[in-house]
Amino acid sequence: MTLLQLPLALTQGDPAGIGPDVTVTAWAKRRELGLPPFIFVGDPDVLRSRAHLLGVDVTVKVCEPEDAIAAFPDALPVLPLPVGFDVQAGQPHIGAALATIKAIETAVTLTVGKRAAAVVTNPIAKSVLYEAGFGFPGHTEFLAELSKKATGQTVKPVMMIAGPKLRVVPVTIHIPVKDITHALTEELIIETCRIVASDLRTKFGIDAPRIAVAGLNPHAGEDGAIGIEDRDIIHPATIQLRKEGIDAFGPLPADTMFHDAARKRYDVAVCMYHDQALIPAKALGFDDSVNVTLGLPFIRTSPDHGTAFGIAGQGIANDSSLVAALMMAADISSRQVPA
Repeated sequence: MTLLQLPLALTQGDPAGIGPDVTVTAWAKRRELGLPPFIFVGDPDVLRSRAHLLGVDVTVKVCEPEDAIAAFPDALPVLPLPVGFDVQAGQPHIGAALATIKAIETAVTLTVGKRAAAVVTNPIAKSVLYEAGFGFPGHTEFLAELSKKATGQTVKPVMMIAGPKLRVVPVTIHIPVKDITHALTEELIIETCRIVASDLRTKFGIDAPRIAVAGLNPHAGEDGAIGIEDRDIIHPATIQLRKEGIDAFGPLPADTMFHDAARKRYDVAVCMYHDQALIPAKALGFDDSVNVTLGLPFIRTSPDHGTAFGIAGQGIANDSSLVAALMMAADISSRQVPA
């Protein structure tokens, strides 16, 4: 059995957010979109109530992953993980946190166990999970821990935002801006770019990835005149990467990296911090960019948006990013050969 013959495992996310909304609206358009089969890992009652609230005609079928592909044309397959109470759209509750976490754990177990092709995660509310004792900064770090538990191997997860016009990777992610210079090291940049280069080859089919490396300071530091990090940390990292045969170049001034002509020169932009990467990514592809975690022993994609509690259940959530995440997960899966 190849991974392409398995369903994608789609997690519930925070059940009070727009994850259930976009799940049911995307499934309702499955034929016109050519949507790859998935199984929803979560509470079937949440899907039923949200579909009713949105006025979307959805038949929910509780089943195992092995039956999901056959069921998918006529029903939305669900592997049931009850939340334990009636979820109200737009009203997050700490009581749902354990079900949210369990859905992620289950999707990873299914994928590592070759019962699903990839993990696709609906958005979570980190503040709600923190109240329940969740000990990770976000999805990415939690997935790395689950990967270690499943395989016994420590991994370095790398977040990539991929859209039709731009792929970006932040070297440092969920840390305060004031801590960036302390966290940024030559070794971290090199390790990140190695993972990016490897996964662009194996998962995205790019034989010789071109990696544009952003500077940290204005004008990439102007040789130390506006900060020494570009000269002393980022530039040596790109030299080492080129010695290893990786086509990485920089540091480049971030303010000139993202216009149309500049983007033609590279396959991915590696940036030094979260907003340096995500601002251009979202400006160029807000509705159809995908969050991809590189460096994991399984495929994981996610919509590039949050829970949007303020619009949950109102029928105005845009499912484009979830659709793109499902499509990308299936596309990557089609290139993989199971062990």
